[in-house]
Amino acid sequence: METFYVTTPIYYANSLPHLGHLYTTTVADCVRRYKRQRGYDTYFLTGTDEHGVNIERAAARHNRTPKEHVDYIVSELKKMFASFNLDTEHGGYDIFMRTTEPFHYEAVGEFWRRVARNTTPKGRECIYKGHYVGWFCAACATFKTEDEYQKPASEGDPPLCLVHETPLDRVTEESYFFRLSDYAETLLDLYESRPDFIRPEARRNEVISFVRSGLQDLSISRQKSSVEWAIPVPDDPEHTIYIWFDALSNYITALGFGNEERQRALGVESFGKFWPGLHLVGKDILRQHAVYWPAFLFAAGVEQPRGVIAHGMWLVDGRKMSKTLGNTIVPSVLHRHFGVDAVRYFCLREMAFGQDCKVSYEAIVERANSDLASGLGNLASRTLTMISRYRDNSVPPAEVPEERRLAAKRAGIDADAMDLATTLEHARDQVLQHFDEFAFHRALEVAWGVIARVDKIISDAKPWELAKREEQRELLDSVLYRAAETLRWLAVMLYPAMPEAMSEIWRQLGQTSDLTHQDPAQLRWGGLIEGTRIGEVAPVFPLIDKVKAMAEIAMEITETKVTNEQQHTETRATQA
Repeated sequence: METFYVTTPIYYANSLPHLGHLYTTTVADCVRRYKRQRGYDTYFLTGTDEHGVNIERAAARHNRTPKEHVDYIVSELKKMFASFNLDTEHGGYDIFMRTTEPFHYEAVGEFWRRVARNTTPKGRECIYKGHYVGWFCAACATFKTEDEYQKPASEGDPPLCLVHETPLDRVTEESYFFRLSDYAETLLDLYESRPDFIRPEARRNEVISFVRSGLQDLSISRQKSSVEWAIPVPDDPEHTIYIWFDALSNYITALGFGNEERQRALGVESFGKFWPGLHLVGKDILRQHAVYWPAFLFAAGVEQPRGVIAHGMWLVDGRKMSKTLGNTIVPSVLHRHFGVDAVRYFCLREMAFGQDCKVSYEAIVERANSDLASGLGNLASRTLTMISRYRDNSVPPAEVPEERRLAAKRAGIDADAMDLATTLEHARDQVLQHFDEFAFHRALEVAWGVIARVDKIISDAKPWELAKREEQRELLDSVLYRAAETLRWLAVMLYPAMPEAMSEIWRQLGQTSDLTHQDPAQLRWGGLIEGTRIGEVAPVFPLIDKVKAMAEIAMEITETKVTNEQQHTETRATQA
């Protein structure tokens, strides 16, 4: 069986989770469920990056040790994932990777040693000791070049990070360096030989331009006196490993690379089985994943990833949503008011993968009501309710008798369903292609085109009128069957995007098999068997009262802000 390994970034454990974490993990979950439907043996990783100076500072602000702080953030992140059915129990991630795991410490040390004992493509040592002088962003955990920060308004003030708009730290200290400058041609050859290694194309072009402009050697350590909360450099306890060298390694250490005990715990040769993996990341950390990580892997003699796919940023009031900027959308509020699959649908439908996208609570309500409650939910509800009411909960026959075909044509019904079957087959092929290309918004647009088509069939045929006349029985049956069979196709095709809701529609259609392994490529017209008893009919996507929801959300956000401000004040008072 072919394998497929998909990863999210491991999220930096300095503050509470937000929509950005939820989005990337939802996309990875969607990809994993789709690949599993298609017959792949899948492995899905998410987790937390738990080292570095920003963790130390966040812990100090909350009067915690770094370990206490990351444990708290991890618990909150896991709660969020569980509430959105992204955890292992609900068929989500296979591993929640933490960089504080003992096996990871050992494996990162082995990864460092492999890089250190090898030479670059130009025959020089990969790692050497020198001195770093420059600016460092604790929030990015990245050293900044002049084009990556905003000059201060007042002389003597530190520059600001362009991403987080926070002051940078001036660093002057001894450091180990990775000789990144020797890997420019090797990286460009990789990008040229594998055009789909970085997607979308606009991001690929950005990375190529960056590499062609000239690479500088990368500081990959800090002195322990500056950053103690980190993995020690092998054989040099006065230095700790740069957190990106540490964090990026998690994608292979989780599979058992560099640690025999971890390999035994997994019970299989997981590294050889599942690597290489596909990395889903935000565009703000593309450079680390598409430049630094491949260079580290080349230096260590490890196979390159399957690819790196970068999504855009969520924008709130025109600005990037960020925990540092304090303009985040709160996942617990989303869950409480909209439920799991309405949020999943919004994320996958609204954002064209790779582009930035505006988000607001109002926009989520509008999508949920127009597309789900009034669209797919309405189609499911009225189709299944009519089967329950007019056909005693039993799927009617699909065929229109020969003597009724002329009447069917007059009623706008395709007697042999070939037109609708062709529409569904074309939609299926498009959905498969779009999922393969990570164009989730396009896949969902195609599906909603099908919904509109079947809605028109129902509106034109008026089954509620046909039900009043016994001689129209066969025409009523054909309309109800076509709508129900379309729902069966939609449930299979849309399962990766909305697993909970599609499983409910599947159940209401009287299907007892597991959607997890229903391959959409195998869908054929007529799979819904005549006489199947449908399940209890219930609304899948209830209509949301927008005015009420927005008033409640506004109150919750205000209360959350007040609580956060009180906690911040108490923390500062305690520190004083």
